[in-house]
Amino acid sequence: MNPRPWQLQRNLSFPSALAKGNFVVIVETMRRRANSKVCFCAFLSLFAFLSISFYGSSRDVYYQADLNFPPIRPKITYPSSHAITENVEELTGRLNSGGSTVRDSSVESVSVLLPDWEVLMIVSPGSVVNSGERLWCLYANNATSKAIFAGVLPSTNQTTFKCWFPESARRRKMFLQPVLLTRSPEKEKSSEAAPIMIKWRFMAYESFSTEDDVVLFVKGVNNRQGINRSPSDFKCVFGNNGVKTAVTSSTQEVFRCPHPNLTEVDSGGDDERLQIKVSLEISGENLVVPSVAYYTPPSTIALPRRKSLLCACTMVYNAAKFLREWVTYHSKIGVDRFILYDNDSDDDLQTVVKDLNQEGYAMETLLWIWPKTQEAGFSHGAVYVNDSCTWMMYTDVDEFIFAPNWNNSEHPSDQMLKSLLPDTAKSSSSKQRHHHHRIGQVSFSCNEFGPSDQKQHPVEGVTQGYTCRRQEENRHKSIVLLDAIDHSLLNVIHHFGLKENYRSKQVRMEVGLVNHYKYQTWPEFKSKFRRRVSAYVVDWRKASNPNSKDRTPGLGFEPIEPKGWAHKFCEVRDERLKLLTQAWFGNQTSNGLKMAWQR
Repeated sequence: MNPRPWQLQRNLSFPSALAKGNFVVIVETMRRRANSKVCFCAFLSLFAFLSISFYGSSRDVYYQADLNFPPIRPKITYPSSHAITENVEELTGRLNSGGSTVRDSSVESVSVLLPDWEVLMIVSPGSVVNSGERLWCLYANNATSKAIFAGVLPSTNQTTFKCWFPESARRRKMFLQPVLLTRSPEKEKSSEAAPIMIKWRFMAYESFSTEDDVVLFVKGVNNRQGINRSPSDFKCVFGNNGVKTAVTSSTQEVFRCPHPNLTEVDSGGDDERLQIKVSLEISGENLVVPSVAYYTPPSTIALPRRKSLLCACTMVYNAAKFLREWVTYHSKIGVDRFILYDNDSDDDLQTVVKDLNQEGYAMETLLWIWPKTQEAGFSHGAVYVNDSCTWMMYTDVDEFIFAPNWNNSEHPSDQMLKSLLPDTAKSSSSKQRHHHHRIGQVSFSCNEFGPSDQKQHPVEGVTQGYTCRRQEENRHKSIVLLDAIDHSLLNVIHHFGLKENYRSKQVRMEVGLVNHYKYQTWPEFKSKFRRRVSAYVVDWRKASNPNSKDRTPGLGFEPIEPKGWAHKFCEVRDERLKLLTQAWFGNQTSNGLKMAWQR
């Protein structure tokens, strides 16, 4: 088998300052800034020949090579450009002298190229920036775009911004990292010695430390559902000096490994506990995945919180208008606490969450900015709240668990949902605890509701506005015992793999089910069209697998409203939950019936 380009790089005898996968960037710099000295011409010719021979024009090779570790003393920190930049400046007589540079107004950051030409700028630990300050992104060709505050990563407390990647900057063979500026870029000049931008489809993006091990989230390694590479193919690598521990589990985007010996780890900073970069080494390929993830040692993990019996976890995007109804309903029937993974919302979500908290609902929001990572987010949730929740309900904000016999109840009770769980949720009897196959997961079938002749979002709520559904049930949602989840954290969106001594229980629809308000008014459904959050479900926009159950019948590959959308998916008129919630949450006013969640 032919060696890969980034493996060939290791056999080249370049000066140590340049043998870290960045020599292509230096070539570009030399080509544009070279002076008339003969030695520089020879130097440029050598590098140009080698770069063309071994690298061609593959952008994937560039960004993988840039993060390779030297074979003897690996470094994980990204970007590893400071020493490279200094050497380039020495060789070229400080290329930017005589003009304005970005040093005085730049904020140290790392950039990630996301889908749809968005650039995520992650401010480096130790850097201080005001989220309300006006910032800009300056690209290698001196194009600029405004930087918009995107949130704070909860795992590292790093501030993030998003920039639009200008079309003019996309024409280059390499996508170099932009500079984040705190002042107008009109007179600034970009440096051609910038490191190559990390591409979202191949990177380590989050890390979480349990008491026993480290859970690392990595995109682009296990790319197909159900097909995972062996843990023996990988190592977790910590710090500047590349301390390694064995990977014990490799499933989907989740990799687990033991904690490193902290006395051996070099963080490269003054604060050893906050600046330990962690990544995944693919051993047989001499390749380390680009990383923006940081390791948190066990001693800094928060103390256990008060344990709730039943929590709910979901991933949301611009769900502010739906959230109050979903939280009010499920709280009254037994959910004690809500954990929201905010997938880059730009609506009024945080204001609604704040109001709900002030009203006594237990709400927690984590920024989960990473696209198409719903499975990974749910895996993160399973370990994040394992010390504070016993059972976890995994449903979306357009899904409502409902038991038909609740229609006989005049008022909701916080024991209603818990009554659908096995006795082990409420009892610690010896017989139950030692049963060989305890129930570790309860699954509910879904009824899928259609637009029900609605033309705009019903202000009284989805349970009131959508009352017509399909005949055939589809999909299942679950409530899972967190201690029963398999070590791998494997899940198919709303269902987890369980440990050997646990089993799943399917609830009969006459006992309990989920009303899934899936096909709403066209404006609401259209907003979902561009955001398939599952890592393993093809986007609707891609013309592949048209007969998949994940696709909407009658909908093509473009966000174009099908004819008669408002009347589609209406085979059974089902008003059971509508009438029940009216009885529980409706109030008669001079303007008619008003639901408790209406504002």
